[in-house]
Amino acid sequence: MEALLTQTRILITTKTNPLSLPPPPSLPKPSLSLPNPLNQRTQLTHRRPLRLSASAQRAPSSAAAEVAAASGLAVPSKMKAWVYSEYGDASVLNFDEGVSVPDLGEDQVLVRVVAAALNPVDFKRRLGKFKATDSPLPTVPGYDVAGIVVKVGSQVKTLKVGDEVYGDISEKALEGPKQFGSLAEYTAVEEKLLALKPRNLDFAQAASLPLAIETANEGLERSGFSSGKSILVLGGAGGVGSLVIQLAKSVFGASRVAATSSTGKLDILKSLGVDLAIDYTKENFEELPEKFDVVYDAVGQCDKAAKAVKEGGSVVVLTGAASPPGFRFVVTSNGAVLAKLNPFLESGKVKPLIDPNGPFPFSKVVEAFTYLETGRATGKVVIYPIP
Repeated sequence: MEALLTQTRILITTKTNPLSLPPPPSLPKPSLSLPNPLNQRTQLTHRRPLRLSASAQRAPSSAAAEVAAASGLAVPSKMKAWVYSEYGDASVLNFDEGVSVPDLGEDQVLVRVVAAALNPVDFKRRLGKFKATDSPLPTVPGYDVAGIVVKVGSQVKTLKVGDEVYGDISEKALEGPKQFGSLAEYTAVEEKLLALKPRNLDFAQAASLPLAIETANEGLERSGFSSGKSILVLGGAGGVGSLVIQLAKSVFGASRVAATSSTGKLDILKSLGVDLAIDYTKENFEELPEKFDVVYDAVGQCDKAAKAVKEGGSVVVLTGAASPPGFRFVVTSNGAVLAKLNPFLESGKVKPLIDPNGPFPFSKVVEAFTYLETGRATGKVVIYPIP
């Protein structure tokens, strides 16, 4: 048992940067710690085959979840986390072993984080692009999480200690997002923002999904997309784009799906099931004779996208300026959406796409951010295991 429960050491030089928030009430010292399901170190220079698969079989049960469910866990008062106290590039991130575990609200559960994922909103927030509506500094970044419930608030109705869950922990990404994010050993999350982890997915796969799949789904719904319609996805090999393709086909019943990518990612588009894979380095999609009911723009090319949409169609815009018929939105996190999509994930009709350079270990968060900011990631950049 001692060997099973040994945590991975973080082999980095740390900077002292205690989170300047009031500590929670003193709690008993933990009698045990959760195991790391995977002890791996991934070098950025050694690429691995792209992970785009999900068995319909149930994943092996987690020893951590069994321990949590059987005995309940004594939660420590301090935890390991990544923190930044000023806005800036990835160098402002510091590893801190003495961050206070967040207090638990009545409608919240405390999640022992096993895996997290990065999104463009994470580095844009760190750069200070949303400082007017951001939570106070210092900040533990991170939206996407997959982990194990270790404590529940008094008003929690469904989730219980030991449940394996996943979700986007901030209901509004840009309006007062959580000060304690998912790049930490523990995070407190409203029950309504979480869903049970799909049974066939591991924690890394589950962590790659929440913000991206909720964004993909909400954009399709807002555009009025429905069975029999056609769609063009700009940036089809990205975190959101790859899921737009799959949801359009398997959930919404698209009649035809086209998508753009660079030359080296065309095979990924085909593996996702697109009917027309467009190499944007060789073709101008806006000049093609074929037009689409919806163009889902995940890369910020609304003006070009408007030329590829049918009369009366819609352009979904995630970044950059939006002009008619384009519209922008910011996703609202909702665990009910994840629960609704779980059957499609568990059947394998919709699969997570994880960048082959990952998962990045918890010690390599700065490298993971730097890589994401190159714009070359395929699918999602995942942090696993934590810590």
